[in-house]
Amino acid sequence: MRPQGPVGQFGSGWCWLVVDTDGALKVTKTENGVNPLCFGQTALLGCDVWEHSYYIDFRNKRPVYLNNFLENLVNWENVAARLAAA
Repeated sequence: MRPQGPVGQFGSGWCWLVVDTDGALKVTKTENGVNPLCFGQTALLGCDVWEHSYYIDFRNKRPVYLNNFLENLVNWENVAARLAAA
């Protein structure tokens, strides 16, 4: 997942790695508390891009926060298992 989409999320929201309704793997973003389930998608990974999730450690550097999330926090084996089960 590349962080460009979530970096451009205006205001509060989430970025997602999902399996879309057509079976395609996609990176999406949603505003506020909207979940991909609302669109019939299967969420494999979610990242909170609300300011409260990163401001203390990263200030206004959302791209740095997202890179840290992807490189150091994601359990990619779990994401792969979710994809296999989708």
